[in-house]
Amino acid sequence: MTTRRGARTAWTALRCAAAVALATVVLAAGTATPAVAAPPPPPNPSNAQIEAGKAAAAGKAGEVGVLTNRLAELDAQRLAKQAEAELKLELANKAQVDLEAAQEEAARATRAAEQAATEAAAAGKAIEAARGKVDDFASGSYQQGSTIGSMSAFLGARGPDELLARAHFLNAIGESQINALDGMERARAVQANKDSAARQALEEAKVKQAAAEQAKRDADAAYGAAQQATQVLVAQVGQIDAERAVVEQQLVAAQSTVSGLQGQRQRYLDWLAAKQREDEERARQAAAAASGGRPMASAAPTGGGVATVIARALSQQGVSYAWGGGNANGPTRGIRDGGVADAFGDYNKIGFDCSGLMIYAFAGVGIRLPHYSGYQATSGRRVPLNQMRAGDMLFWATGGRIHHVALYIGGGMMVEAPYSGSRVRVTVVRYSGIVQYATRLL
Repeated sequence: MTTRRGARTAWTALRCAAAVALATVVLAAGTATPAVAAPPPPPNPSNAQIEAGKAAAAGKAGEVGVLTNRLAELDAQRLAKQAEAELKLELANKAQVDLEAAQEEAARATRAAEQAATEAAAAGKAIEAARGKVDDFASGSYQQGSTIGSMSAFLGARGPDELLARAHFLNAIGESQINALDGMERARAVQANKDSAARQALEEAKVKQAAAEQAKRDADAAYGAAQQATQVLVAQVGQIDAERAVVEQQLVAAQSTVSGLQGQRQRYLDWLAAKQREDEERARQAAAAASGGRPMASAAPTGGGVATVIARALSQQGVSYAWGGGNANGPTRGIRDGGVADAFGDYNKIGFDCSGLMIYAFAGVGIRLPHYSGYQATSGRRVPLNQMRAGDMLFWATGGRIHHVALYIGGGMMVEAPYSGSRVRVTVVRYSGIVQYATRLL
């Protein structure tokens, strides 16, 4: 016989079973919010496959690093040789100027020597003529037995006074002839001195001209040697740069392989997360049905944000560097800086600078960043550099002031827009000048 307590217990059990059956019917009929069914599981590459891909990429990155360092060394040598060539060229210019000055000086000295020789010869002829006249005068005076000239000069004198006057006159003429002769002798001596000085100046000018010509030859030869050395280095730089370009392509291919494997792993993880959310949603709906159909809140789904950021940054490889360029939509025209960027014409280029590339990369996951690396460094959580992971931003500073930013993509590699005259590239992490923390946004 069934007691009243037993009947009540059976009725309660029946109600619970009916409630569960009702919840099941409600879920099947779609009266509650339906869950999105997770797709079949995608391929899940093994850790060994991923690590092998990373090792291959790291090896190529090492080769790129070695070639980059070699290229930097050769480029430094090329710049040094170029500077040496420019110096030799200036020395050649100086020698040319000195040569022209020496040639002009030699020409002036030649003209002066010729003029002095002409004047000395003329002075000598005048002196010889004057000496002949004096000799004639002295000879006439001697033949007359008088030192004052011919006696015929006194004939016809009308008295002692006139006779004395004529004597003074003849004496004055003799002294004048002698004084003139002395003056002309002195003039000839002066002209002779001038002629000697002019000849000496001519010899000195010729010596200077010969030295200038030799200096010009030496400078030209030195410039030619430096220029030839520069051309050799330029050829070597081109060869190394070509080798680096090939290895960089191989690196990109290896990184693409790693990215593909990591993408498969991420898709698999996303599938697991979606399946977990589906299971949680089913449980939530069952609980909601059991509690009278009141809806319950669910957490927002999470996705592969880091992969999106890295993929956006890598998609811009080869784009020109342009100071001030880049925004959330892609590369933009650079701006003037009044210095180095202007010298490279960044204001006429479409591209990114370092912080502009970060703006574009993180815009893919809805994160807005300021166009200044110093502010980007404080836009997220700082982690020690030895704990950095893919998707973190790395920074470089001089004198405590941040001036460059790059995106770490894992495996010791980073993507960056380096400097004016370059392009967006993937390269090994540089530790010289690096800030000892990374900024994490995801």
